[in-house]
Amino acid sequence: MGASRTLIYLFRHGAVVQAETGRFIGHLDVPLSALGERQSAAQAARLSSVELSAVYASDLVRARRTAEIIGAPHGLAPTVVPALREMAMGRWDGLTAAEIRQREPERFAEWMARVGEFPFPDGESVPDLEARAWPAFESIVGAHAGQAIVVVAHGGTNRTLLCRALGLPRSRLLSLGQDYGALTVLERSHAAWPLRRLNERPML
Repeated sequence: MGASRTLIYLFRHGAVVQAETGRFIGHLDVPLSALGERQSAAQAARLSSVELSAVYASDLVRARRTAEIIGAPHGLAPTVVPALREMAMGRWDGLTAAEIRQREPERFAEWMARVGEFPFPDGESVPDLEARAWPAFESIVGAHAGQAIVVVAHGGTNRTLLCRALGLPRSRLLSLGQDYGALTVLERSHAAWPLRRLNERPML
């Protein structure tokens, strides 16, 4: 790989315990489910022949475990980066959308109308998330010029990083799919961030 070309294999962590409930997880530290373990193993097999230089992960256990599985065939343990963790959803952590709509209908409507800017009650906004995650992401990529690396984070974090890298407005956040266990590939080439793959789900 050329010295000016860096490949970033950006993953969302695998499925988590009770994912089917549709609850906002945010900073809750929930583990991978059996499905999440299988998803991570499938993506590890997919990257087994890629020459990776490093693996990075959010400090939340669902991201760390995914990164451990992906890094294992390469003998790489993940470097934990707390700045990559999911958005803090404050008092909405652990609730479903229906519960939030019932408890705080006005705030819920405001969130739906201002997805890219709305600050979660007692939590973070997307600008807050970008302010901590983007510098960390840039630093990671900058430390591996000309190499291939893995970064495992979260749906909100990944969407925010992608909007920033691709020059998209934050209002487009939810238009970028980030399914459990899915792979997105970014390239850092000079001053550009070409998108090579988006939201490719594990083949089970």
